[in-house]
Amino acid sequence: MIESGASESGLRRFWAWAAWGWLLVVLVLGVQQFNFWRAPAIDSDVMALLPVEQRDLLLKLAEDRIAGDATRQVVVLLGTPDWGRSRAAATAFQRSLEGSAELRQRNGNAGAAALDFYRPYRDRLLTTEQRRRLEQSDIEGMTQQSIARLFGPAGGLTEWRSDPLDLWLPWWQSRLGADIGERDGLISLSRDGTEWILLHYEAASAFRLDGVPRLQLAFDDATRAARAVAPDVRILHAGVPLHAEAAATRASWEMNTIGLGSLLAVIALMWLAFRSPLPTLLVAMSLVIGTAAGVAVTVWLFGSIHLLTLVFGASLVGVAEDYGIHYFACRQGQEQRTTFGLMRYLMPGLFLAWVTSALAYLALGAAPLPGLRQMAVFSTAGLAAAFATVACWFPWLDRGPRPISRFGRFIGNSLARWPRLGGRASLAVTLLVATLSLALLPRLSFRDDLRSLQSSPEHLIAQQKQVSKLLGLASPAQFFLVRGVSAQQVLEREEILKAGLDRLIAQRQLGGYEAVSDWAPSSARQHADAALTGRVESGVLERVGAMIGERIERPTYAPSDLRVEDWLAQPASAPFRSRWLGQTAHGFASVVMLKGLDARSDLSLLAREAGRVPGVRWVDRTADISAHLAHYRRQMGLLWLGGLGAVAIVLFVRYRRHAWRAVLPTVLASLLTLVGLAALGESFQLFTVLALLLLLGMGVDYGIFLIEHQDDGASWLAVSLGASSTLLAFGLLALSATPALHSFGLTLLLGIALVWALSPLFRPPMTAVVVPPSIHVKESH
Repeated sequence: MIESGASESGLRRFWAWAAWGWLLVVLVLGVQQFNFWRAPAIDSDVMALLPVEQRDLLLKLAEDRIAGDATRQVVVLLGTPDWGRSRAAATAFQRSLEGSAELRQRNGNAGAAALDFYRPYRDRLLTTEQRRRLEQSDIEGMTQQSIARLFGPAGGLTEWRSDPLDLWLPWWQSRLGADIGERDGLISLSRDGTEWILLHYEAASAFRLDGVPRLQLAFDDATRAARAVAPDVRILHAGVPLHAEAAATRASWEMNTIGLGSLLAVIALMWLAFRSPLPTLLVAMSLVIGTAAGVAVTVWLFGSIHLLTLVFGASLVGVAEDYGIHYFACRQGQEQRTTFGLMRYLMPGLFLAWVTSALAYLALGAAPLPGLRQMAVFSTAGLAAAFATVACWFPWLDRGPRPISRFGRFIGNSLARWPRLGGRASLAVTLLVATLSLALLPRLSFRDDLRSLQSSPEHLIAQQKQVSKLLGLASPAQFFLVRGVSAQQVLEREEILKAGLDRLIAQRQLGGYEAVSDWAPSSARQHADAALTGRVESGVLERVGAMIGERIERPTYAPSDLRVEDWLAQPASAPFRSRWLGQTAHGFASVVMLKGLDARSDLSLLAREAGRVPGVRWVDRTADISAHLAHYRRQMGLLWLGGLGAVAIVLFVRYRRHAWRAVLPTVLASLLTLVGLAALGESFQLFTVLALLLLLGMGVDYGIFLIEHQDDGASWLAVSLGASSTLLAFGLLALSATPALHSFGLTLLLGIALVWALSPLFRPPMTAVVVPPSIHVKESH
């Protein structure tokens, strides 16, 4: 039916106002986006996704300090059986990296300055073993050992008098590691017949996500230079930047390969269906505007946008492509209806599709989690902007006749060959799916650990383990948080805690620890140790002096205590400064790091030690983050149900007793997707729920289009194109080696294919009157 002149004139005036109004909004949006991306406020802290009231701000400070210390540090070990070859390889390696923009070598030789700083306090620096030996007060035995040192090959009265009991060197070795020393100006480590040299580097940036492996390329060049002078040299690397770069490089390759392939396939699909580049360009424009609106509204409400919100929110806005595809599918062969009349006709179905999708995503906002609320706002605003772009601009920008393509006619006419399921058949299918779910869903495993988000290459993990074993590196994932009303109380509590940890070390439950009190003991410990060394050393010096017939005076030491503030100002404290949190809103705090933890470690013993000391808290970041991911997963599963309920209510208002026909295909497809994941041995994780949420938004749209325009081949063409483009855009992520993207893509691959296949089975019978008659695909002659 062709609209009358008056009706056509009114439609054009209405759409003119709508188009100009939306243009003004888009211009404002463009200005906001220009300013935002000049200095983007993007948050990448996983813990920022948690409710503020559930986050310990002191714990966050500790995590930030530890992460800041680790995110740019890279350790390199070079070793051969011969020290000369190791030194030559290290020199060639260093020379290759000189002037590198990606890596800067840290000064690891601050030994002389550290010795000068600590020497005045030598009398109050004791290890646990030294303290135990001095407390035994075996003056006679110690005197004999001291005389042997005095008259030994390296003896000398001046040096001997400053340390008659040989306490100084063992104290340093206990702090640095018994095997670690200094040789030819390099940090050396001798282990299992290999002479290792340790180099420290700092990466210029740990998280540049441009896909170029700059660090790896620089290390490859340096490795070739080292092996040119020492072919047998072993080179090990470890550090967060290497893992971050490997993940970014792989993600970039996957997105470029899979993304470009899917983009070309979608363009080819759109060309086959519409035989014109204009539909593809206009649909892409609606998605760009939708994404920009999602960013703008999220930043306006929250002040910044989280990286995960940006990545997955953009994926959720991909639902919006269905609006533009539906318009162009129904536009084909409709020369007798103007673009304005067509849009007015399609508006009820498109608007209802937007409302149901928005309700599904707004259900996320019901959770007290900032991350989910951001995703809800981003997706809802993005869908609204994409819908407004299609509704306001497409009737003006789409000009000229648009005949039906042969491909479009074939897909549209195929709906007539799709069977309908009656009431009993629908019930039978539902019972079959329910039976399969009950049988197979118990086999579905849950995965909420960090490896579900990202995994590193095996060779990097293996090298990290080797370096950690050789150097006894502290784990950034598990530590003790120590609090106190003063700096001295924190240090004293550290020392009480370390006494318990020493017992675990003796039991081989722990490899070691790192604490500020190792380098700056509490005043009480310094006074006690100074008194102990003063008493024992004075007795030894008196006896030795009597034996050699000379009065030996003990040197004088610093009259004041070694203060933690003075230690922090020294270059030697640089590797350990992150352990001291200093003064906070609730007193003082520090972190005690642990060494030698592995999968066999009994972490409950460490938690028990924390419970024995007031103000000490055991922190297991790996377990905490996994618990948070599990909490997110459960919350989003409940919100998926809430969103489904809200969508069902809206559809009931519109379709009454036929509303189930739009909802049931998505429910069955979701259950069958989970059954498929269980059968394939895949795990259920947070990003599985995200994909199911996206499936809810799109799947219900398919049902709405098929009910709104009964047996309309154009609507079926729109559903098929939308499903195909979604499968190509997101389903191919199932090929990703990144666990999160793989789970997300595989869930959508199964879900979209299933909801596409199920939706036409439940469309109303021809005799049912649900909504006004639809436009049918007709051939043009």
